[in-house]
Amino acid sequence: MGTDGAPDWSIQEIARLAGTTSRTLRHYGDVGLLSPSRIGSNGYRYYDRSALVRLQRILLLRDLGLGLPAVAGVLANETDTPHALRGHLEWLRAEQGRLARQIASVEVTIADLEGPPDGRHDGKHDGKGGERPMAHDMLDGFDHTQYRDEVEQRWGADAYAKSDAWWRSKTDAEKKRFQQAHVDIARDYATARAAGRDVASEEVQAIVRRHVDWLNLSAPVTGGPITRQRLLGYGDMYVSDPRFAANYGGIEGAEYVRAAIAVYAAALVE
Repeated sequence: MGTDGAPDWSIQEIARLAGTTSRTLRHYGDVGLLSPSRIGSNGYRYYDRSALVRLQRILLLRDLGLGLPAVAGVLANETDTPHALRGHLEWLRAEQGRLARQIASVEVTIADLEGPPDGRHDGKHDGKGGERPMAHDMLDGFDHTQYRDEVEQRWGADAYAKSDAWWRSKTDAEKKRFQQAHVDIARDYATARAAGRDVASEEVQAIVRRHVDWLNLSAPVTGGPITRQRLLGYGDMYVSDPRFAANYGGIEGAEYVRAAIAVYAAALVE
């Protein structure tokens, strides 16, 4: 318990609860990310409730793939922690739904492969007697088509069909490269923001150029090369939709990206 009577927890307790190590927590402290609320007479570090809230945010941002400098920048620029956490909560809920569907689909497959105890075959089951699952039961939660209804509502069925065909035409290696390119772009935005780089600086505008090049990779199915209006629309979407904002570390990070995009868009010659 802290000197003010408020509860606190030792570094070992926090490491166990968070599924990390005391060494990691000490490193977070050494780089200025997570300071202990007090140091005990035994030399142990102790953390109070506010430190736990900060640690939770650090772990969430790390799960998004942000490096420690980027995490530090996000936390330094946050003025409303509950607001940032609400944005991340929306993303987590979406992930929770996707994972729940994956769990259910794997359970269906296992049940099909193992079959019922009596092993009888009735035509509706596989060779072992397990009921044959439909394809959507086996693949639910794994496919990129989970937002099909939303895409069709926003941009029409033709837009979804084209984008779906484009994505399915890619090899696994091409899909991985495409996804990793965006992860790298998001990371570099976060690093620049953490370093206090102005959105109009050449460094940040170079990131935007890479971002636009990445968006243009799907131009054949998204209506052609990026225009000023469409680019600004992307910026607004990143801020307004928590799922997109989470890619950039939350609302504040998405607002930084939108501001950088706005500078770039203003200079576009059409």
